[in-house]
Amino acid sequence: MHSYRSTPHSTRKALLLMTCLAGLGSVAASSARAVTPHKGRAHVVAHHAQQSAPAVASAPAARAVPVMAKKPRPTSVNAGDAEHVTVSMSRQSHSRGGGMMRVETAPYAVQTVTKAFIATKSPTSTALNLIQNLPSVSVSSPDTSGMQGGAIQSRSLTDADMALMLDNAPAQSATYLAENIDSENLDSVSMMPGSSPIDMPATSAAAGVMNETSHDPDHKFGGMMDFSYGTNNLSREFFRLESGDLGRTGVRSYLSFSNSHARSWMGAGINQRRHLDFGLRKDWDNGSFAKVFMSWNSENFVIDRYPTATEFFTYKHTGQGYGRKAEFDKAGNDYWKNNVDHWNQLFLTAPMHFVLSDKLQFDLRPYYSWGRGWDGSSGGFASNGMTYGNGQAIAVGTPLTSYFQEDGALDVGATAKLGYDVDQHNHIDVGYWYENQDYTQHFPTSVTKPDGANPSPNEGSYQVFSNGARSNPGNTTGYEVHSLFLQDTAKYLDNRLQINAGFKYVMSNMWYVQYPSQVRMGQNLTAPLPHFSVSYRINEHHQVYINAEGDFRQPASSAIANTAYTGVAPKNQYSIKEELGYRYNDDHVIVDLDLFNYNITNRLLSTYVGNNQYGVVNAGNQTARGVDVMASLQPIYGFSPYVSFEYLNARLDTNIAASDVLGNLTAFRTKGTQAPMAPHVMANFGMTYTNAGFFANATMHYTGPQSVTIAGDQRMPGYITDTLSLGYHFKPVWYAQSPTVRLNFTNLTGAVVRTGAVGVGTNATAVRLMNGNMSGAGSSAQFFVQPRFSMTGTISTSF
Repeated sequence: MHSYRSTPHSTRKALLLMTCLAGLGSVAASSARAVTPHKGRAHVVAHHAQQSAPAVASAPAARAVPVMAKKPRPTSVNAGDAEHVTVSMSRQSHSRGGGMMRVETAPYAVQTVTKAFIATKSPTSTALNLIQNLPSVSVSSPDTSGMQGGAIQSRSLTDADMALMLDNAPAQSATYLAENIDSENLDSVSMMPGSSPIDMPATSAAAGVMNETSHDPDHKFGGMMDFSYGTNNLSREFFRLESGDLGRTGVRSYLSFSNSHARSWMGAGINQRRHLDFGLRKDWDNGSFAKVFMSWNSENFVIDRYPTATEFFTYKHTGQGYGRKAEFDKAGNDYWKNNVDHWNQLFLTAPMHFVLSDKLQFDLRPYYSWGRGWDGSSGGFASNGMTYGNGQAIAVGTPLTSYFQEDGALDVGATAKLGYDVDQHNHIDVGYWYENQDYTQHFPTSVTKPDGANPSPNEGSYQVFSNGARSNPGNTTGYEVHSLFLQDTAKYLDNRLQINAGFKYVMSNMWYVQYPSQVRMGQNLTAPLPHFSVSYRINEHHQVYINAEGDFRQPASSAIANTAYTGVAPKNQYSIKEELGYRYNDDHVIVDLDLFNYNITNRLLSTYVGNNQYGVVNAGNQTARGVDVMASLQPIYGFSPYVSFEYLNARLDTNIAASDVLGNLTAFRTKGTQAPMAPHVMANFGMTYTNAGFFANATMHYTGPQSVTIAGDQRMPGYITDTLSLGYHFKPVWYAQSPTVRLNFTNLTGAVVRTGAVGVGTNATAVRLMNGNMSGAGSSAQFFVQPRFSMTGTISTSF
């Protein structure tokens, strides 16, 4: 499935807050890969190719100022911004609701969870777990151990339409987000649901941006460790060592390692993850800096099964599960050891900012990602003519394993940007972005081992041959992007009025090579992306803004292969988005209101077509409009509440093509109906409590009913999810500077609910089409199911 961050009331309180955060075992400071018709890792590979663009959420016209001359002040999430190095303390001190919200100033919607909140959650949390109470998202997760990610729904779109990034580089798809970074090394996670900064190298930002910001190395030698144990035999160990400042070089670094082990919560199977993070930073006195973040991830985990509605209700009412089997069943060949994902991933980003003069700055942001591995799953049974490599016949009916084997998933790119202060009011940025993705994958077959486990596809003694040659079809997919961008930011009225206008032009060359035929197909696509925003800070408490821009989602390179059958070349999905926002903040409360409108053309909709197979259809045009509201308070007698709400009205504007029972091409009656996976209402509530060493956090999320088929004949009811965190900070003991005990609970009531569709169905039943005839056979949806009640206990300390 791969391919490729009001000041405190006093200094003393600020120091106490920092100590508590460290004691929580955390560190303060700090694409859809087009779905291919294959199981497991395959259906996310192409998905990543679409949203592999790293997101550089830099604020327009960031002025470089020497570090010594800067003063902390509230700012929005602007990773890659020239001022990024100086605002981390400001961001932390301006959070409310226990870190579930913070003061933002960007001229577009930004929704952020900070270190204060992250530190209360389980170390097994992924970025998706951390953002699930933001107003613009509904998150589905199939995992209780944090080894997998899940899926995002946002304003009628999904994570396939979203730029997922870590420190300005393309992150893994939402399904495998845990491969990028450990939660202890996360400083903040932000959603920009309606915008993507112009210098962000993204091929998929129609649904905005999710940005993870990594920990900056500490200035002092030390580190931290935590140990967790929980439900489903979860055990996890984490250790980080900080170098501190290395002499007078301005260099500091850290290295961390974690090991996780757990059983599958549904069905049988053992999951294992080993992860390494490395960070390094070099600062210069004039405000220049260079940063490196690198991670390595190695994992083996069971490929999930996702139930249909029938399988879900069977599980809900009888307790009969739908997970993988604990014992080898030759007839069904659904043994967990023959449905395992093996993967190794290397991720690297190295943003650099150079102050060339008082008016001139240069940013260079290279990134690199490489992965290799394979999925094994049931491959049916041997037939006549199949042999081993030595020519020996394979007995008819012998269980087989089929693979999705990725021989190399490479994603490399860089963004270069030159910024110039024309005068005291105007700043101009001009830049260039280049990216190259190349994924080679094969689909070989091997004989399943006698004990039911899948052998490595490279293990010669199990490989299957036909007519003297190994059956090993495959393909190479990829694209090369060249993009130019230009923007001007003007500030007036003592910087209270900010006007930004820019334009970005993306040129992409996509290719698809099929093996063994060596047939090559290609396509060129372009995307013009205008940006315009106006922000006015009425006074220190009130801000209003408008934002309008064009964003797109590039189809997967593998979609070119369908051109030979349909005669229709894939097109970019394009979104024209407008936002109107208002913000209020003082020493006690933050309120954020955002009105939005999306007009989407060539909607690329991920669909489930049956038998665990997925595809993407062009669903025509779509309109989505609504409102997001967030509010949070400073502690009142130790209690810090948070609430958020979204109302969404998303409608399909096209009758989507379909075939009737006689095979005639016509269309579903979809124009004007509710868009799939677009609930009208989402709401969240959070409460954080702190008193002396004790801390607690409780959250609740509600997602309303939604359609899960194109025809609208199958719906998923609304649901509620909840979490609870409890902990205590003890006084320092010997080298343990912040000994802490923490308990984290999810799904407190043990509710058995569906939390989203893995891919929408076409039509669950026969429906009347535009030509008056009934539809042909379709498919219903498959679902994410909320994992059962789980508890994780953690002990941690810094040293």
